[in-house]
Amino acid sequence: MSSARAFDFFGLFGAPEKAEPTPGAVAYEVIFKGIDDDKLEQTLKDASNSWRLRLESPAAGVGLARRVIADYPRLTEALWASGYFNATVRASVAGVTVSPEGNGADAAAAAAERHRGASLAPVVFEIDPGPLFKLRHVVVYDARANAPIDPALFPRKAFDQDPDDPARAAALRAREAEWIDALREKSYPLAKVVSARPVILHDLHVMDVAVTIDLGPKAGIGEVHLSGAPGVDPDVIRSFIYLEEGEPYSPRKIADTRKSIARIEALGGVKIEDGAHLDKNGNLPLFIETTERKRHAIGASAMFSNINGPTLRTYWVDRNLFGGGERLRFDLDGGLAYYNNSSAFLSFPELKASNLVGSARVSFLKPALFGSRNDLLLDAAAVRERTVYYWASYGNFNGAIRHRFSDTASIQAGVEVEGGQFNDVFGLHNYALLGFPVSGAYDSTDNALAPTRGIRATARVAPYVKAFSNGVGMLESKGQLSAYHALDEDAWYILAGRIAAGSIVGPSIADVPANRRFFAGGGGSVRGYRYRSISPDNGFGFPTGGLSLFEASAEARLKVTQEIGIVPFLDAGAAYSSSVPNFSSTMRLAAGVGLRYYTGIGPIRFDVATPLNPRPQDSRLAIFLGIGESF
Repeated sequence: MSSARAFDFFGLFGAPEKAEPTPGAVAYEVIFKGIDDDKLEQTLKDASNSWRLRLESPAAGVGLARRVIADYPRLTEALWASGYFNATVRASVAGVTVSPEGNGADAAAAAAERHRGASLAPVVFEIDPGPLFKLRHVVVYDARANAPIDPALFPRKAFDQDPDDPARAAALRAREAEWIDALREKSYPLAKVVSARPVILHDLHVMDVAVTIDLGPKAGIGEVHLSGAPGVDPDVIRSFIYLEEGEPYSPRKIADTRKSIARIEALGGVKIEDGAHLDKNGNLPLFIETTERKRHAIGASAMFSNINGPTLRTYWVDRNLFGGGERLRFDLDGGLAYYNNSSAFLSFPELKASNLVGSARVSFLKPALFGSRNDLLLDAAAVRERTVYYWASYGNFNGAIRHRFSDTASIQAGVEVEGGQFNDVFGLHNYALLGFPVSGAYDSTDNALAPTRGIRATARVAPYVKAFSNGVGMLESKGQLSAYHALDEDAWYILAGRIAAGSIVGPSIADVPANRRFFAGGGGSVRGYRYRSISPDNGFGFPTGGLSLFEASAEARLKVTQEIGIVPFLDAGAAYSSSVPNFSSTMRLAAGVGLRYYTGIGPIRFDVATPLNPRPQDSRLAIFLGIGESF
């Protein structure tokens, strides 16, 4: 067999590659006639060896004739699978018809040989597909009861039949898979399709199908067996498994378990397989295999906004410090804060200390203390902030214990110490904080960087006591709720919304550290306004920050292609001088549109926003670049 190819710049000119005539082989071309459906034609090409091997010319004409004859059953099966049960196929080689039984093969081989080295022997498949058959009735039987299956085991629309549904094998297999998935959700993990017996009514151009399903026994979740990842303590992995032996089998809970275990940063892959048989208690064992990630990682990212300037971030992490999934991470981020009378970042200032802002942070996580569902979190940071209205330099330490109730809900409590100084409209102040924050989190979303479904909620309450000189006593509360709803099954069209609120009770606004007061504005707040620029003032036009906050955002995330999306959005927010939002101040509004490029690590975000009720100092246009959705 010889392989002869014609170069056509990889098909850039729209024509498929063809073999070239050569004395050492019988080169040929394949033509399909009688089909006006491009999808059906491609299905037939995929089924045809003559088409798929057209660049691999047979050594003799007899080989070509045999190749074409062997395509008869393949093409017939492909037509039947596409719903064309009255279809006819006629094949010819170099003008000589060959039959499925092989009649005409010798003459076709001789005719093909006459093209050797001179031209391409034409192979023609003439297809008469006939009418497209419809799927009329589908009846599902219980193999054990030898009777129609109980419809209560399936969703209400499981057996709804559209009279215009084509009788295609792929569509029927998809419905069978949906029925099995529904039964597995009802705790029948061993359910399987035993048979599907079609009845073709050629005169009516319809197909009826009788499908028989073996439910198998109803089962619970059995013993969980772990394997893989020898470098990670198995007790740590088990602490992230919230399944109870004997509870009803549920594929959804198993999928949640896979996601829960994957949150252990030391692990790279999680595979869960059902056992082949039930155990003596009627439960189905589960086999979980994990793989380890590389222990160390380093990364960097950058963001730029025309109103906030540039930000650079880098980190180093050890994901398995002592073999128990402990994470030690160092983060460093920095930027240039060059503020003048303009509302925009007009140019890069010279690199000097007064223009540098950022933070250095070290964090430590010890998951599953003593094999429990309690995690130890330690965090220390040194921060320098500079905004339009204040600057602050401070150090912060947090230590907390987090308890995980499930893969979606947790609560934590701890101690926080912070000290530093700030300078604002009220002057230069030194301060110290000692607090005992309590927080809770709930996250049922399906993706961390680009959620399509679910809810995220966080709430934090922190009482601070006057335990040090320059101490501040206050009660700080913050909360945020975001929700995501996909309008279609493939999540190409998503509605997303966010609301956030905060409150500080106790001291006067002048005594609250400036970095703890509430401001709105910026890429994660009200786009269109400079970072932390929305604030009440002291009555003389000098912004002070607020004792309370309210923000809201709405987005429509619309995919245009698999990789490209557009996101129109509306943001609103304000900070208030009272401890509870009273909405007496003007709510700042911004609208815009974003462009998304979806990658394997998350969407790359490009947002353009404009204030709808700007102040004189506000820019009329804001641009934000980053990775991940805005919320």
